[in-house]
Amino acid sequence: MDPKHIEELRQTYMQHPPEGMTTKDIKFMSDDDLLDMDYFLHEEDDLDDEIGEEGFYLF
Repeated sequence: MDPKHIEELRQTYMQHPPEGMTTKDIKFMSDDDLLDMDYFLHEEDDLDDEIGEEGFYLF
């Protein structure tokens, strides 16, 4: 992953930390942990898009 992208993510999450975390937690988080956190925080965003495109229906 691009170090510039990781630093942008870190700055974004330091300005607005997720619930239950502090700016200090984000500051000292490893790059891998930061990327994992970002993935899991946005995981459902991808699922919503997939369902809409697939045309999922309940009968």
